[in-house]
Amino acid sequence: MAPPLRWMASVLYLAVLSTGLYYAAAGLSPGWSPVWFAAALVALLGVEQIKPTGRGIGLLLTRMALIEVVVAFDDAGFARPLYVLVPFFAYFSLGRRWSIGLAAGYLAAGTIRASFTPGWATDPEIVSDLLMLFVGMVLTIATAAVADRQRRSRVRAERLFAELHEAQQQVAELSATAERNRLARDIHDSLGHHLTAISVQLEKAEAFRERDPTVADRAVGDARSATGRALSEVRESVSTLRADHFSLTRAVAVLADGLDGPGFSVSVELTGTEGGQRRDELETLYRVAQEALTNARRHARADVVYVSVRFGEVRVELEVEDNGRGFVPELATGNGLAGMRERVASVGGALHIESEPGRGTRVTARVGA
Repeated sequence: MAPPLRWMASVLYLAVLSTGLYYAAAGLSPGWSPVWFAAALVALLGVEQIKPTGRGIGLLLTRMALIEVVVAFDDAGFARPLYVLVPFFAYFSLGRRWSIGLAAGYLAAGTIRASFTPGWATDPEIVSDLLMLFVGMVLTIATAAVADRQRRSRVRAERLFAELHEAQQQVAELSATAERNRLARDIHDSLGHHLTAISVQLEKAEAFRERDPTVADRAVGDARSATGRALSEVRESVSTLRADHFSLTRAVAVLADGLDGPGFSVSVELTGTEGGQRRDELETLYRVAQEALTNARRHARADVVYVSVRFGEVRVELEVEDNGRGFVPELATGNGLAGMRERVASVGGALHIESEPGRGTRVTARVGA
């Protein structure tokens, strides 16, 4: 574990080294040789360049030993402040309790050493040194505690950032999956039925090409008309859904106008005012209307369809009812109904289908609160 503020130790080592060298150069202590004193401090500076592995207990013990060497060869007592570094590094290697214990041990050792001096208890210099050592230990432990909290906060922040990044990747993957599913439903809703009809008409034309060219030509014409309707529907859908402001009223009207014609009548009834509803909910209702109308025309063989859209403040209800041949909803296995249910469920709405053979079909979709 690498403790923060390691530069603090290097600053203290340099300060003590500079003071000792000045003391020796000025001749303030004749006969004192600062060689071992300086060598131990240089070694301590080298220790601070080593990146600790694990808890760094080995480096802690090395620092303690070198500090004792510096103090032993210190003729003027400049090195005693280095003792405050031991609890600091111990805080990160051994924990808070060991840090406080070592600080108390150094204070006790300093007091015992001072007690060998006669009258030490009344000597202002000795008492001041002990007080400064105590204050230094307290400040060192407090600094280590603050630095450790900052380090833990940084680690937590990095972990949270990593988790957030992972969550963003998961959301992106889910969004991509949802988009693929949406595109699959759009292809089925917008093109699937038309392509099926075109295929049927072309097969019919192939079958009657020799027996009845008139029927074959009519089938080719119907296929061409289906192709035109498919292209028109795709253009209208893309234009509507890409607009900055999506209007369900307009989209349903365009859809109904495109399908309304001889043999297939579509009536639209609108209640309430559109506005304030979520765009994704309105687009979902449009797709439900598109699928229901396509089913009514292609599969139910209906000739009359009623579309009702009722707007509330936030809730919108769509109802599509036809007079087709009907079916049993529980037995239906097509992709169209499954697609409608998935769409409505994706926006938190509800879909209800009422139908039975010979009685037509009613599709009701509700979105909003």
